[in-house]
This record gives sequence, structure tokens and C-alpha cells, in this order.
Amino acid sequence: MQAVILAGGKGRRLRPYTTVLPKPLMPIGDYPILEVILRQLERSGFDEVIISTGYLHEIICAYLKSATDIGLKIRYSHETKPLGTIAPLHLIDDLEDTFLVMNGDILTDLDYSQFIDYHKKRGGIATVATYQRDVNIDFGVLKRDEDSRITEFIEKPTYHFDVSMGIYAFQKDILEHVPKDEPFGFDNLMYSLIADKADVYSYPYNGYWLDIGRPDDYERSIEEFEKNKEKFLR
Repeated sequence: MQAVILAGGKGRRLRPYTTVLPKPLMPIGDYPILEVILRQLERSGFDEVIISTGYLHEIICAYLKSATDIGLKIRYSHETKPLGTIAPLHLIDDLEDTFLVMNGDILTDLDYSQFIDYHKKRGGIATVATYQRDVNIDFGVLKRDEDSRITEFIEKPTYHFDVSMGIYAFQKDILEHVPKDEPFGFDNLMYSLIADKADVYSYPYNGYWLDIGRPDDYERSIEEFEKNKEKFLR
């Protein structure tokens, strides 16, 4: 199985840490988050990983060159200008018919092989791993009709949303929806696929997931990784 890890962003939300270190190499415990992901992919049966790089490309390459006990074929696809999260896939010539794409800053215990199997059984062009996030409103919410007459009141409600985990299973045909040589992100792709009524599925996941892109989440990831290391690295 083939996976693409998106590791080209500048990690602006984690500054000043990421002024000298690319976000995928931010350490959690004994490993940078990128190495945790690579070890998980190897355990899940993947044999080839393509790392899409941009910012501080040479530091990522130098680190992984020293990680000699990872049994994966690792190669790089380097973007010379920012292309967003999805357009860099055009720079990879030999994508398989089905492949995994994921952000390089995610701490999760998702079983990637089960995720790929689910995608293949559904038969769609894309599957998005999703996670439920709750948003608490600290105010009383009023609903009104077109005449501004109040029709409903909800005291401090909690709303539930399915959010993208930054993990996707794609068919190679996805590239037909992605323009070349211009920035194109996951949001653009979703708009395009929904407008074209393409078969895109959700993979609801209720295990562990954390995006380490913000300082508070990064600090939380360090603490929880140390407490539950066996959950992430079996």
C-alpha cells in the first residue's frame, strides 16, 4: 500500500517553534510526530511512503536518513512554491490506483489498513476520516422567523459537528478534479467533488485523534503520548 504524507506547510500556528523546525518534526516523547506516523503506517502494512515537502525540506530529509530502523521505502516530492494540501499530488508521477493521503502533524490510533479496506468496499472516489467535535455556546440562543418573531430559545446549547481528521483515501481519478500548477486545498477539492456529485464517503472514527497544529494541542499531545505510548506504538 502507498501513502502520501503532507509535510510542506510552514506551521505558522506553532511559531516560534517552527521557525527552525518543520512541524512534522516537532517532538512528542522520544519521537517526532512524523516518525510516529511512519511507524504506524509500517505496522498497518504500508510499504511505500511519499513525503510531500516544501518548507525546511532538507531538515526532514536529513532526519529521516538517520532513522535506519524504519522498514519503509521513503521518497520525497518537493514543491518549490506553495500549492496547498491537494495540488502537490500532481507532482507525483506514479500514484497507485488507491492511496492514502494524510497530514504530517496528526496523533491518532486509527487503523489505516481498516480505513483503506472501508474505502475500497464503498467504491467511491474518496473517503474522508471524520471525528465528532462538540462546540459549546455559552449564551442563550434565539431562533426567529422571517418576521423576526422569536420561535425558539435554547439555553447554552452544544452543537455536534463531523470534522475532517486530515486523513483521506483517494482513487487516482481524483486528480481529474485538481488543477495543475496552482494552489488547491482540501476545501477546494470538497467543493468540487460535491458540485460534481462524486461518490465521497465519510469514515466516522471514535478513537483517539489530535491535530498538534496549535500550541495547547501540541502540549496536550506530549502529555498524552507519554501516558499512552502503547496505544500509538504497539
